[in-house]
Amino acid sequence: MLRFYTGKQLQARVQAAVQTAVQTTEEHVQARIDAAVAAAVAPLLARIAELEQEIARLKKNSSNSSKPPSSDIVKPPRITLGRKNGKRRKGAQPGHPRHERTPFTEDEIDRQVTYERDDLDPKEWEPLNEWDVVQQIELKESPVEIIEHRARHYRHRRTHQVVCAALPEAVKAAGLIGPRLSAYVAFLKGACHMSYTTLQTLLADVFGVTLSTGQLATITTGKVSTARAAPYAELRAALPAQDRLGIDETGHKDDGRKFWSWCFRAHDFTLFHIDPSRGSDVLMNILGAAFDGVIHCDYFSAYRKFMKDSSAVMQFCLAHLIRDVKFLSESSDPVTRRWADQTLHDFRTLFRLIHRREQLRPAYFDRQLAALRDRLIHRFQHAPDRSGVCDLRERFRLHPQECFTFVTTPGVEPTNNMTEQAIRYLIHHQHL
Repeated sequence: MLRFYTGKQLQARVQAAVQTAVQTTEEHVQARIDAAVAAAVAPLLARIAELEQEIARLKKNSSNSSKPPSSDIVKPPRITLGRKNGKRRKGAQPGHPRHERTPFTEDEIDRQVTYERDDLDPKEWEPLNEWDVVQQIELKESPVEIIEHRARHYRHRRTHQVVCAALPEAVKAAGLIGPRLSAYVAFLKGACHMSYTTLQTLLADVFGVTLSTGQLATITTGKVSTARAAPYAELRAALPAQDRLGIDETGHKDDGRKFWSWCFRAHDFTLFHIDPSRGSDVLMNILGAAFDGVIHCDYFSAYRKFMKDSSAVMQFCLAHLIRDVKFLSESSDPVTRRWADQTLHDFRTLFRLIHRREQLRPAYFDRQLAALRDRLIHRFQHAPDRSGVCDLRERFRLHPQECFTFVTTPGVEPTNNMTEQAIRYLIHHQHL
């Protein structure tokens, strides 16, 4: 059926059709633009996320994570406050107490040199038992003593048989270098990290003694190693009987092969053990499954497995945990950053309480310490579902008490700082 429109109706329908066509075209164009923008921006967003992760990884160092100090390739500049040009003035600092060394006692003084005045008339001047004293430490003109041990030969007058007096076994074992000088050379090589060339220069210029590299190597790797084998075995045998041990390990290479230097810090001694393994088998071989003392350590898997296979009690180092939280406080995610800041605040409160222990009543201190422990455990167990935070939340789901063994066990420290201090010189030497 044909339908007729008036001029106004026709104009209105044409306008409506045009508007619909325009709107459809705009939507189609906008959709294509959105798709093109999304296709172009998506790789850029992915790259930004990748770069943020890389920046976060590079910002990790020993101050904001569990990485060892030796991993800091470039350390950030130390922040200084109140110093001109970032430098402090030389000499004693304001407020620093003065320290003076204790004078040597009379028994420690080898000889005295007395100075008198001979230009005073003794009838007019009475000598007093008061002195101006300068105590002085000096090398002897020859700090070494060269001894020749001689054992006389004897011949029988009738049979002409020759016999010899016996040299002491200690003299024969020491050989060219006596025990004191051998220990000194070993100290300079081991503790002071001197090269053989530097040792040769020191011995020649200061002691007037010329030794070859081979002779020095014989002293350090042969004679001294043999001499300390028995006391080393005695200390190693004493490790399983310790009630507390700090343990840490660091890797190094020897002739291209990977080894691990284990450090066991007891109350009275420190023992190092070199092993190709970093696993819990080392702990089992040295301490045994019956070990029931407290181990101060980081959260490395070998310690967790040993805890499961033995009677050991763990105190996971709070310093490592705090560094992990500190790293999260630098996150670009506001939820992660807010949670980390609140957690660090609780840790600061905890250590302020520990530092005031002697000023507080024991019962009050114990209550406050337990309350802070429970608050921190709750904070970790209810941490937000964010990258990095989830790992710490899982840690406290599995081991909620092992970071706070010190709260209920007297004498246990919250950190493993003593062991890290003992192993630090070894790490420094490996990275020279």
